[in-house]
Amino acid sequence: MAKSDAENHHECMNRFVALANEMKDEGVGTHVVSAALMSASAVYATYVAVGNTGGLNPSGVDKIVEAYRHQMDQVQAARNVESGQDPAG
Repeated sequence: MAKSDAENHHECMNRFVALANEMKDEGVGTHVVSAALMSASAVYATYVAVGNTGGLNPSGVDKIVEAYRHQMDQVQAARNVESGQDPAG
């Protein structure tokens, strides 16, 4: 049976986190690893949107930024639930 997008998403996310942790364990600062992951995400999001040539126009950048904000909101809500904090913050 094929995995759902949600299952694939979760597995891919865990692989990225595992790789980031490997880099951290090799002595790369977490701030550098985090910035590199964001840069890689920006490069890949641009590729998904426009392919290997060209770049995003300002409205395209705004759409990617909003998608990233949505992901951040979901992660923070989940972390708040896990820690027993009020999801509103």
